[in-house]
Parts: sequence; C-alpha cells; structure tokens
Amino acid sequence: MSVKHPIISVTGSSGAGTTSVRDTFEVIFRREKITAAFIEGDAFHRYDRAEMKQKMAEETEAGNRHFSHFGLEGNLLSELEATFAEYADRGTGRTRHYVHDTVEAERFGFPPGTFTPWEPFPDHTDLLFYEGLHGAMKADGVDTARYPDVKIGVVPVINLEWIQKIHRDRSTRGYSTEAVMDTILRRMPDYVHYICPQFTQTDINFQRVPTVDTSNPFIARWIPTPDESMVVIRFRNPRGIDFPYLLSMIHGSFMSRANSIVIPGGKLDLAMQLILTPIILQLIERKRRAS
Repeated sequence: MSVKHPIISVTGSSGAGTTSVRDTFEVIFRREKITAAFIEGDAFHRYDRAEMKQKMAEETEAGNRHFSHFGLEGNLLSELEATFAEYADRGTGRTRHYVHDTVEAERFGFPPGTFTPWEPFPDHTDLLFYEGLHGAMKADGVDTARYPDVKIGVVPVINLEWIQKIHRDRSTRGYSTEAVMDTILRRMPDYVHYICPQFTQTDINFQRVPTVDTSNPFIARWIPTPDESMVVIRFRNPRGIDFPYLLSMIHGSFMSRANSIVIPGGKLDLAMQLILTPIILQLIERKRRAS
C-alpha cells in the first residue's frame, strides 16, 4: 500500500465481467480528472498464443492436462508483484498489451495472439489501475495482494460466469462451445486453487446472481440481462460504509448480512459510482496531502 502512489486492483476470472467494471472506473477517472496508469492482466502472461498452445501440448504429453493461464507457471507473477512494488515506491513501472483479435491488431499494429513491446507508464499519474486474473494473489511465494490500496473482486455465480465466457469467446474469438468447455475443464484446478482464494483478500466483491434459469450454461442462448439479475455486494470491512444512504439511493436494494447489500442488477453502475467514487477521492486526497 502507498499513500503517494495508490494502486487499485480489480480481479476476476475470464468471462467474469472485469472489463465492464474497468469501464465504470474510467468514467469516474474522467469525471474527477484523475490520470491513471493501466495494467491489463493479460500483459503478464508468460507465453503468447502460439507459445501457449505448444506449452499446453508439452504439458499434456507429460501428463499434466490442467496447465492454464489461471495458474502460476503460465504467468509472470513475480514480475507483476515487482511492478506493483515499484509503482507503490516511485510511481513508475512498465506494461504491455496482449493483442486478442483483429480489432486490437489494427489498433496496436501487432498480430492477434502476440504481445506489444514493454513500455513505461506515463509520467505523473495519480494512481495505478490493474484489471485481470491475479490482482489479489497470495500463494506459493507470490503476494500481489499486499500492494493495492483497494482490491475489488468481480465474481458472478459460476454458471453465469461460464455463460458469459462461452458467448464472448464464440462471438469475438470464433471458438466453438466445445473448445470453450475444454478450456473451462482444463482451468478448473487452477480456478479452485488460485482464483477463488483471492476473493478472501479483496475489500469489495460484486457477485451477479441471475434470477432466470442458468442450470445448463452450455446450451444457454442468451446471457441473462442486468434486469434478470441481482448483485450481492460484500464489504470485507463495512466500517465507514453508509448503508442507509445506499439503501435510500438504490431502489429495490436490501441488506442480506451486516456486511452485504443486494441490489437489482440494472443498478450496478449506479452502485459502483456511489461506492467507489468516495473511495477513489479519498485515495487522491491522501496522496495530495502526502505530496
């Protein structure tokens, strides 16, 4: 944690919806005139697409059918931790982009499935924002969780997460349902051992729960809409959270536990604005006073 160089991390599985949460943060940053450095978690994958395919084949041949980006070996997590540490200390660091598709290839000028070169963060940023798989990791000698000042988990119930991943990978990446199912199965041990434990480290979790039948996610024709969902928002430390104010501002919300509020899915953006804006401004005010 750092007063002068704060860090926010948003952590969630593939298909969880972390990109949508990032969009909300970007709105807040623009409105409040906050300059952020950004890290996309995919930037710290160890292998590009072709290398990962080869590595998975080698691991399968050796008897390991569960090698995945969710685990430690498929990522540069020590380097990510070092980047967090450098930013917290000096406000500097570097990142790159993983090019997912042809749209991004046109934007960055590199083929899909490859990385852009490493580049330093912009000068004089107000904070660092991370969005990816491992922003609150604490396992096997890696501890990315100790540096962020605010850690947020995006955790749809598992069937909804799978539906979102299947639809995304089919529509934007051209994968078949069977290929996505194979990926889900391959990642499951790492999901259990490395993704889920992070959500005990996060300060706030947003968990979307559908109110329609998602019992077989592999045949679902549509992703449940926000209005067909509720969102459980859990605070690890509810001290300072003005729950009566949130209940008055978010119609249809209610408390399910002393540290949890449940809201209609369509009110998620409003809830995030109400909850996160004061937290971000507090970080910036602390930074200003320390400087």
